[in-house]
Amino acid sequence: MTTQTVEKPERKEGMYEVVMDQFARAADIMNLDPGVRKILAKTNTEIVVHFPVRLDNGKIEVFTGYRVQHNNALGPYKGGLRYHETVDIDAARALAIWMTWKSSLAGLPYGGAKGGIQLNPKEYSKGELERITRRFTYALGDNIGPDLDIPAPDVNTNAQIMAWIADTFSSTKSPATRFANLHVVTGKPMGAGGLAGRDRATGFGVVANLKSWSVRSKQPLKGMRFIVQGFGNVGYWTSHFLLKEGATLIGVQDATATIHDPNGIDPEALLKHSDANGRNIKGFTGAKEIEPSEFFGLECDIVVPAALGNQITGENAGNIKAKVVAEGANGPTNTAGELILRNNRVDIIPDILCNSGGVIGSYYEWLQNKRSEIWKIEEVLEMIHDKIDTAFAQVVATSGEFNVDWRTSAYIVALRRLENTYMERGIFP
Repeated sequence: MTTQTVEKPERKEGMYEVVMDQFARAADIMNLDPGVRKILAKTNTEIVVHFPVRLDNGKIEVFTGYRVQHNNALGPYKGGLRYHETVDIDAARALAIWMTWKSSLAGLPYGGAKGGIQLNPKEYSKGELERITRRFTYALGDNIGPDLDIPAPDVNTNAQIMAWIADTFSSTKSPATRFANLHVVTGKPMGAGGLAGRDRATGFGVVANLKSWSVRSKQPLKGMRFIVQGFGNVGYWTSHFLLKEGATLIGVQDATATIHDPNGIDPEALLKHSDANGRNIKGFTGAKEIEPSEFFGLECDIVVPAALGNQITGENAGNIKAKVVAEGANGPTNTAGELILRNNRVDIIPDILCNSGGVIGSYYEWLQNKRSEIWKIEEVLEMIHDKIDTAFAQVVATSGEFNVDWRTSAYIVALRRLENTYMERGIFP
């Protein structure tokens, strides 16, 4: 009698498992204090709210919103709000933890938080999204605040949504303190206290990292070809600034289409098409549409995943022929995918470093509001570039110190700062 072995399918690794694997690896290598390790392995607060909203058709729908606050040892919680079907408590946990590392690595006086609402915003009118946003803000109540927890834009949220949050939150305060609460969020429109350049801060930061990589690897960006996954705020501004460095965009992918032109794609024309078609690239005539599975295998020098997490995996990482992956998204590469990339000698600029321009820009907006000042865009971009270049140098130096990859090194830099804070401050009581 013969027996047949049935192989169990490999369980898909979620973002939370990825972030905890990365944390454990760095903590082991740096010999992180056991007590601090226990603290940082847990989130401080997890908030789930269910709230009703009346839709345009008169019907009532109940939405679920999340806000996870991981750690505030360095300062107020900081992190985005996303409107997406994939938002759940595990995703919010992972993203909140990444925000703690990101803020620490950038040298900011912030902790980490993340959250959002589980929905597809394309299914709702502008008026419905406003009511959903305002009701979510009211449901969160005093769990957010300008010196407690400061949300910002993320996937499918924007300056308009931040303005609704700021207005709703400040309207619940006494008249004497309303203006002191407008910086409860960052990423606001300019007329509502926003920062010049905040809209492009994350994409600008991705390119600032690539410039630092270019200098250290002695590989000029001029003449390089790049592909971008996701053509929202981060994808567009990354393309915009890389073009200024002399690189050529040859491939773009979003949820609706994958397009390719080896001679170059004009990001300004693509943005115009996307804006006119519900933020979708499908139907763009300036490039050929190809199969989605071909995207990561395109011949290029730079890959910029700027969409959602878990996009580069053990199944497709081997297709990547680029010199460097610049992680514009949070957690775009899972553990198996990363191992393949490293074995293939593909440099990875890790997410907590590569996309930190957004939170750095948020910090300067928050500071500008607290000081009642207004800064020029040139000043803002210069300050963002300086902080990123400093962090990049620390990551490279620490990588050499511990003989580890850049992601692990970035974690060690971030964890060292948190460890020092706990060692100096102690634990109450």
